[in-house]
Amino acid sequence: MTALQDLGETLVGLSDGELAKIPIDDTRLLEVIEQARNIRSHSAKRRHLQYLGKLMRAVDPQPIEAALASLHQSRRAEADAFKALEGWRDRLLQEGDTAVEALMAHFPHADRQQLRQLLRQHQREQARAQAPAAARKLFRYLRELAEAAED
Repeated sequence: MTALQDLGETLVGLSDGELAKIPIDDTRLLEVIEQARNIRSHSAKRRHLQYLGKLMRAVDPQPIEAALASLHQSRRAEADAFKALEGWRDRLLQEGDTAVEALMAHFPHADRQQLRQLLRQHQREQARAQAPAAARKLFRYLRELAEAAED
């Protein structure tokens, strides 16, 4: 019973787009989830989550748990891809041209001139103690490269 209440609490914490991906056929359950999102009082929310757990008893939790696991895996994949891009950016900023060559091997469609230009701009910004605008531009460019490689 507590596991079903925890599952319901997890559903309340999802965004609208994420909740739409979860296979919930019971409209009453969806209404209660929406209501729980709007409750600000701690005790009222606790009681509402208990009610949600009660409603969850009538629903098969397996498809919901499977959809949540899939959602968690996709979030994890996005986070891993983000960290990989951050790693490339940091490597490019530290190593310079040698890292550009490695990146070109990984993303052959990358523009070498644009990469070097962003690196030089970053060096100038560091010398002048300016905000790291070039590093942000470099990250955006790396994200574009990764998205193009996925397509």
